[in-house]
Amino acid sequence: MLSFPNSKINIGLNIIGKRNDGYHNIETIFYPITVKDALEIIESPTHDETDIIFTSSGNIISGNTDENLCVKAYRLLKKDFPEIPSVKMHLHKNIPMGAGLGGGSSDGAAVLLLLNKKFNLNISEEKLTQYALMLGSDCPFFLNNKPCFAEGRGEILKEIPLDLSGYKKMIVHPGIHVNTGEAFANLAPGEYSPAGMLEKAIQKDITEWKTSIKNDFEKPVFKKYPEIETIKLIMYENGALYSAMSGSGSSVFGVFPHDTNINIKFPLHYFYRTV
Repeated sequence: MLSFPNSKINIGLNIIGKRNDGYHNIETIFYPITVKDALEIIESPTHDETDIIFTSSGNIISGNTDENLCVKAYRLLKKDFPEIPSVKMHLHKNIPMGAGLGGGSSDGAAVLLLLNKKFNLNISEEKLTQYALMLGSDCPFFLNNKPCFAEGRGEILKEIPLDLSGYKKMIVHPGIHVNTGEAFANLAPGEYSPAGMLEKAIQKDITEWKTSIKNDFEKPVFKKYPEIETIKLIMYENGALYSAMSGSGSSVFGVFPHDTNINIKFPLHYFYRTV
């Protein structure tokens, strides 16, 4: 069974404050985009102790395989549904990692959906959401993949009627990895945003977003990585109606009028797509 997990951008990201559990309350808009990975799961004939054989291609996935969200998602369901057989899972990784595009979370959510369908587990939408949240704060978004206003850790979702299909969107990732924990640590409490601003601002005309919608991570991230801020400035210089860093970085996106001829040349090691 084959799936094509997509990525997302954050339109605005306001840090509201630190929670007692060590996380932060945020407000953001999750918007799905068509930069995708490819994921295939087939039943494995193996009868040894190996429950999952995981392979990958495309972008190199670093770290321990057991910590990969695809593998964790499989084992999460296997624990509650021991009848799930051993599987072979292959992920072709196209979405840049550590880029604020949610690729890992999307892959994990896709595994939950594929296993539920392939093995007729009949897991409810509510229960799938609970599993997804165990994988990551933004994983629940990828179960439905519709524009949402998100709050809490990013798991409290409210669908919104936001449609950017009439615009061109450019996604640029300069190959810089921004550590999310470090990005949060570099935020001073005095730089937190008041609650409620983003939900009102997103209702304004897109031409007003530049002055009314911000990403609180940009200030500390741009300070450490000026190259990322330069990408945003280039977007505006070339006609973007709105441009911002996605999530904690380091991808930057620009939203352009549909008839714009986007002819921006970035260094060869950059990942960039118009969607």
